[in-house]
Amino acid sequence: MKNIKRFTVIGILFVLLTGTLSHFVYDWTGNHTVIGLFTPVNESIWEHMKLLFFPMLLYAFFAALRLKEDHPCIISSLCLGILTGTLLIPVLFYAYTGILGKDFFILDIGIFIVSTLTAFLLFYRLTLSCKAKPFTVMLCILVCILFVCFLIFTYHPPDLDLFANPPAEIYKAYMLQNSVNLALFSLKP
Repeated sequence: MKNIKRFTVIGILFVLLTGTLSHFVYDWTGNHTVIGLFTPVNESIWEHMKLLFFPMLLYAFFAALRLKEDHPCIISSLCLGILTGTLLIPVLFYAYTGILGKDFFILDIGIFIVSTLTAFLLFYRLTLSCKAKPFTVMLCILVCILFVCFLIFTYHPPDLDLFANPPAEIYKAYMLQNSVNLALFSLKP
């Protein structure tokens, strides 16, 4: 159990750090096509789901290799954590923007954190309880399907809001306003 707790905490930190950094990697590499398959290429909600999916998938391979002997349910719990955390991002985004009528940068960051924490809480609890083990094959297939969808829809997105990149001028105004709000928020005593 101690190993699982340690792997959970390390996983949370790994996903939060690598997910945050991956937001910028596509630009840093000069819009490299292959890098774009695994990191956001624009500001759409779909592309932001990659911030959790790929870092957690990478961590899942490492954790499964290290823990599968002692924890036979780790594959199913990791897959369900990945799926839940990734899909929670658009659910929470559309829920709060539907209620408030607009989006806020700080809430978007909060969604990433909450989704990551939820994914790893599921991983932790289901690894210990083994409740997801009967669904291992189905969960692995769903993760693979989502993986392929990310690869295809990165450069060939459907014409749906989930995949829409906000216009550059709207995005720049949004980032400027949220930067000002964040600066003012941090100055309050």
